[in-house]
Amino acid sequence: MSTAIPIYLVTAADLAQAHPDSQAWATTIGFKADPNTLCLVPGEGGCIAKVLVGKPDTINTWTLGSLSTTLPPHTYTLADDWPPEQATQLWLGWRLGEYRFTPYKRPKTQNRATLTPPAGADGAYVNHTVIATTLVRDLINTPAGDMGPEQLESTAQTLADAHTANLTVIRGDDLLQQGYPLIHAVGRASSQAPRLIDLTWGQADHPKITLVGKGVCFDTGGLDIKPAAGMKLMKKDMGGAAHVLGLAAMVMGLQLPVRLRVLIPAVENSISGNALHPLDVVSSRRGLTVEVGNTDAEGRLVLADALWEAVSEEPEPELLIDFATLTGAARIALGTELPACFCNDPTVAAALLDCGLQTDDPLWQLPLHQPYRPMIESKVADLSNISDSSYGGAITAALFLQEFTKPTIPWVHIDVMAWNIRSLPGRPEGGEAMAMRAIFALIEQTLADCPWPH
Repeated sequence: MSTAIPIYLVTAADLAQAHPDSQAWATTIGFKADPNTLCLVPGEGGCIAKVLVGKPDTINTWTLGSLSTTLPPHTYTLADDWPPEQATQLWLGWRLGEYRFTPYKRPKTQNRATLTPPAGADGAYVNHTVIATTLVRDLINTPAGDMGPEQLESTAQTLADAHTANLTVIRGDDLLQQGYPLIHAVGRASSQAPRLIDLTWGQADHPKITLVGKGVCFDTGGLDIKPAAGMKLMKKDMGGAAHVLGLAAMVMGLQLPVRLRVLIPAVENSISGNALHPLDVVSSRRGLTVEVGNTDAEGRLVLADALWEAVSEEPEPELLIDFATLTGAARIALGTELPACFCNDPTVAAALLDCGLQTDDPLWQLPLHQPYRPMIESKVADLSNISDSSYGGAITAALFLQEFTKPTIPWVHIDVMAWNIRSLPGRPEGGEAMAMRAIFALIEQTLADCPWPH
């Protein structure tokens, strides 16, 4: 068995003081220990003696995120001692960088660099986070032809079976009979019936956490059809559902003491003779009527029914979180790599932003600006699903969702891209879990603050 090759994170000063035997080689190849650069130091017989990596000012999850793909395929180990938190970050970033989406490629043997688990790292957290992130990425990357409402339900069933959770599903016209008219209206034009996926897990007396994820498995825009460029990437429009399934996998895998509920309205926004029309008026589970100003603003419609179901349960959730690939306006405001979050509780919002920073999974809060609330009023119904203004679209969408929550229940809405448009260390191009680790940390913090028998 070959010995693992040591990796040292070094500054220019470290290079001179701790690695004088490597300084001549480093000078020859131009390695100056700049952050995120590396130097393979040769040893006897053509082997690699050690790896020097430029040390950034701040060590975070992504410090080693690219090494699994840039280093030769050997086994490596961190040579220095790291505090448990940083050891966990470094190992997690390496593992997340290993991801590749290959189900549709011809199988081939490909060795890759591996890192031995660093001493002190939280192995359970790393392993379950990688499992959850892989699930999110795989679901989003899978073509819509292979990831419709039926397949999303099947994934939820597999997850439920793996963790002895309960799963119930309301499908097709049963949605009308059981009071989910908006979910039915959006999804009825597809050959795959719309459905509400409902997963529960944990002891009934544990604090209740409810997750809601937008599961629009493909979005044509409906009769307000998208142009080709706008439709091309719409396999990712179930990214919210992918996120809550990934988060559920983390919660259940790490056995958090919660009563977990996951609600996914799973639909395809398709076009057919019975498709939803512009200016149709549809009732909601709450009883409010909604005028459909645009059939391409369908995500908030399906979320509305699911959110009202979530807040109507007794006892109420301690925390309600929804994930959705909801608006282009959020991307215009913040770009693709920084999810927007909205929250009706300032204390929870501040805690979430801090969790994002602590986990290298940042978010940016946008306001539930009440003076914009009149923009979603309708002349013929209780609400319109679009604003009468072309500005502030992420805010008005969040205000629409807020109509289906309760002020007594802390609620977080995350408007997420769910897709990397460029590859970064530990984050390859394609489907991505964004804000999932931050929300997991928030749930842990909520549990610590809950007055329940530990």
